[in-house]
Amino acid sequence: MSKTYKIGIVGCGGIANGKHLPSLSKLKNVELVAFCDLVPERAEEAAAKYGSEGAKVYTDYTELLKDGSIDIVHVLTPNESHARISIAALESDKHVMCEKPMAKTAAEARQMVEAAKKSGKKLTVGYNNRFRRDSQYLKKICEAGMLGNIYYAKAHAIRRRAVPTWGVFLDEEKQGGGPLIDIGTHALDLTLWMMDNYKPKVVLGTKYHELSQRENAANAWGPWDPEKFKVEDSAFGMIVMENGATVVLESSWAINSLDVDEAKCSLSGSEGGADMKGGLRINGEEFGRLYTKEVDLSSGGVAFYEGKAESDSDLEMYRWIDAIENDLTPTVTPEQACVVSEILEAIYESARTGKAVYLNE
Repeated sequence: MSKTYKIGIVGCGGIANGKHLPSLSKLKNVELVAFCDLVPERAEEAAAKYGSEGAKVYTDYTELLKDGSIDIVHVLTPNESHARISIAALESDKHVMCEKPMAKTAAEARQMVEAAKKSGKKLTVGYNNRFRRDSQYLKKICEAGMLGNIYYAKAHAIRRRAVPTWGVFLDEEKQGGGPLIDIGTHALDLTLWMMDNYKPKVVLGTKYHELSQRENAANAWGPWDPEKFKVEDSAFGMIVMENGATVVLESSWAINSLDVDEAKCSLSGSEGGADMKGGLRINGEEFGRLYTKEVDLSSGGVAFYEGKAESDSDLEMYRWIDAIENDLTPTVTPEQACVVSEILEAIYESARTGKAVYLNE
C-alpha cells in the first residue's frame, strides 16, 4: 500500500483552481487537507470543492505550516512571496512545489536551492510545459542525440494582444516584471531543458513599453488600465552559453506581430533541427536531400498512470508525487529553475543599463 500524502495549498486563486487542484484531485494517494489564502472566501471555496473531510482553512500560511501532518505544500501566490513561503515550508520539513517563476529575484531563487539542500526535502517549480506531448517527444529526440550539438535556439513567448488584466500581473513590485517573467520564463525553461545546457556566460536584453499606455486597447481580456500597467509589454534577450551556444528569447503580452507562439522553442543542431510551430517538426539532411518530418501526436501516446494519459498538468502532478514516493529527482530541479531566474534577471538588468551582463564570473 502506498502512503497517502497530505497536501496544503497556499494561494487559492486562478492557478490553483485552473491547474493544481483539478489534477491533484485525480490522484488516489493524496489528500488536500489545508487551504490558505488572504481572501478567506477563496480558501473556503477551494476546500469545499477539493478538500478532504475536515480540511482546514487559513489566512496565514505560517499557521498552516505548523501542522506536522502535512507532507507537501504547493506555493501558488504572487511572485514576490514565492521564496519566503517556500523556504518556510522547507524549514517546516515539507516538500514544496512552487509555481513559476521560481522567485522574483535570482538571489531569492538561490536561497530556495540552499534551503532545499539543507532541509533534505524535495523542491520543484511548476514548469508544466515540459509535460506536453510535443515536449516529451522532442526531449526524447534530444536525449537520443538526433539533433547533435544544439548550438542555436529560440524561445518563443509572443502574444499579439493578451495582457492579463486581473490580479497583480501588472504590478512590478509584486511580480518582478511582465511577459518576460510570466510567459518568457516558460519558453526559456523549455529551451534550456531541451538543450540540457544550464551554463550561461553573457546576456544582452531589451524591454519596451510601446503599447502599455494606450487607452481602450484591443485585448483578449478587455482593455487594460494604462495607470496600472507598470511592467514591460515586451522584452527580448540573447544568451550566449559557456560552450558557445546561442539562445534568443522573445516575449510579449502586446506587440504588432502575427508571428504568435507561446511556450515553444526552435532548435538548430549539428545533425538536425526541430520546432514547435504548427505542430512538432523535425528537419535535417539525409542521403544528400533535405527532409522535414511532422510528428503525429494525435494518436497513441504513453499512458502514465492507470492506463490513461491525460493533460500536461495531470502528468506534472503525477510525476511530482511519484518523485516523492519513490525518492526520485523531480522532473524540474530547483537548480535548473534557478538558472532560468538568473537569466531573466540578467535580461532585465541589461535592458536597464544598456550593457551586457556576464554571469558566473
